[in-house]
Amino acid sequence: MIVKMSPTASPSERGAVSEALAQAGFEVQPVALPFGSFLAGLGPGEAFAGKLRAMAGVEWVQPGESTPALGSLEANPGRSTVAIGSCLVGGPSLAVMAGPCSVEGPTQVQTCARFVSAYGATVLRGGAYKPRTSPYSFQGFGREALEMLQEAGRAAGLPVVSEVMDPGDVEAMAPFVDCFQLGARSMQNFPLLKAVGRTGKAALLKRGPSAGLAEFLLAAEYLLLQGNPNVILCERGIKTFETATRNTLDLNAVPILKARTHLPVVVDPSHGTGRRAAVIPMARAAVAAGADGLMVEVHPDPDRALSDGDQSLTLAEFRQLMDEIGPVAEAVGRSLAAPRQGLRQTGSGRRGLGWGAAG
Repeated sequence: MIVKMSPTASPSERGAVSEALAQAGFEVQPVALPFGSFLAGLGPGEAFAGKLRAMAGVEWVQPGESTPALGSLEANPGRSTVAIGSCLVGGPSLAVMAGPCSVEGPTQVQTCARFVSAYGATVLRGGAYKPRTSPYSFQGFGREALEMLQEAGRAAGLPVVSEVMDPGDVEAMAPFVDCFQLGARSMQNFPLLKAVGRTGKAALLKRGPSAGLAEFLLAAEYLLLQGNPNVILCERGIKTFETATRNTLDLNAVPILKARTHLPVVVDPSHGTGRRAAVIPMARAAVAAGADGLMVEVHPDPDRALSDGDQSLTLAEFRQLMDEIGPVAEAVGRSLAAPRQGLRQTGSGRRGLGWGAAG
């Protein structure tokens, strides 16, 4: 049960509601978020809701256990924005998170970071701990990769996002990342969601491969319930009977989520399709559908990547993606971040492969 207190509620009114919840057998948890002050009563209590609604200082009561309250747009009108370092997700500019699936070495991640920054990316992504279907696949370089990712991000002027897999890694990862990525396999790892929520850092929550949107929003509720408003939802494809692509990228999710939640919504067309040739077209479609941002995988040499090379864009293809989503973003009232200074094109023309440091 969630009780939203009125902005004008006095401390004594808050105390009275908290005491009423406790006396009714609820575990009471205060939750302070930018869009409201709440008292979470953990436990069943549909019949108790009427009494709470009548108490002074109460704005609304959400008694249901299967309906999101903190993330609900109806209950909390407005649009949330989430800062990842200097990048604002959910604002007028489209957030573009780009970088390698896995950090493979300093040269690889630094090359990616400098290039995607130069062409308008706003966040550097890179995997340090990799959840893989096969235990024999490359699992990432761990802390060493985090250090390389952070260094590359700082040099390129980009905040970084990386996936966390274990609650025990949250504290150790926190100094290295500006945003925790909660992968599709972790969407319902509730201890991990709680641990990340308690950090207060931005959290990018990916939809599970077999999860409905209601389950997805309830997973986000675990983060919000820790008092962390910095939650971003990521559609990354679901499992269907179709085998032509790695997943089926459910772009229906974007407008439906926008109608249900105030949280920002981004789309990952790399995992959503698993096919390099489909990433740019689906990125255009995601922007047209109203996504607040994109997450794409970029590698200097995808055919030699240690993970997910088939869905990773080359450097030239990332530049093409940025060229092509710009007009789409403008058509739907969004904009792209300005390319960063300090890098220049070399070679002939906008689509040439050459690039280098400005002399």
